[in-house]
Amino acid sequence: MTRRRIPISASLAAILLAGATVRAQTAPTYEVYAIRYATMPAFPVRGLIAGADTSRRMDIAMSVWLLRGNSRNVLVDAGFYRDKFVQRWKPAGFVQPSEAVRRAGIRPEDVTDIIVSHVHWDHVDGVDLFPNARVWIQKDEYEHYVAPDGTSRDRAMDPDDAKMLAALMSRGRVNQIKGDSTEIIPGITVFTGGKHTFASQYATVRTDSGTAVIASDNLYLYENLEQHRPIAQTLDSLSNLAAQARMVRLASAPRLIVPGHDPAVFVKFATPASQVARIR
Repeated sequence: MTRRRIPISASLAAILLAGATVRAQTAPTYEVYAIRYATMPAFPVRGLIAGADTSRRMDIAMSVWLLRGNSRNVLVDAGFYRDKFVQRWKPAGFVQPSEAVRRAGIRPEDVTDIIVSHVHWDHVDGVDLFPNARVWIQKDEYEHYVAPDGTSRDRAMDPDDAKMLAALMSRGRVNQIKGDSTEIIPGITVFTGGKHTFASQYATVRTDSGTAVIASDNLYLYENLEQHRPIAQTLDSLSNLAAQARMVRLASAPRLIVPGHDPAVFVKFATPASQVARIR
């Protein structure tokens, strides 16, 4: 039995095409900024790139990423600020992430959303600096690291950060994302598979220059990508390499892939404010 093909009239085809064009034109785009709030001096590169020379060290950037749209100011990660971390790691040029975002013209209270890539202290600790932000985290990541009573299930997550996230959850400010390739905000989609932590995620964002990838620690340095080397701190090196390859496919251009700690971001996208890099 054969099926008859029903032809689409030229007028109907034109209507469908016009509708698609209108949707593309009205889809939100964002300005993307990397914002450095500190530098970690002489960090061992072997902690970033699997198999790196044990003698290599570099000053790495501690950053958050701002996705600024017409109605949303979205951060990817929130840095750290608690004194125990500052005293232990002694970062150079440290300012609280809430103050650092002011360099990009955004007040802390105007941040509408925070996408938490993973639960490590230097990415999640500063979430409570932004009083009006809704928090987005993978459901599997949250449940793996935060117990129902708000304690940390794993030493990879600081107990104070677990308690803080649990408190925000109880106030209804945490959205748990159920898996890979999920558009959580118009124009912003998150992906899993980097395996920096149990269910770490990275984000794509639509910009006027195309699709950018905010990798966070699923990709530490440009060197990981250029040399096809997994990050040193991963639960699964093959999954991490697969995620890096996926980032290349997702990004509109290689320059729009933004690694988590590479100071070269602030050279490649130099702006008059040296601690703020416009990604485009």
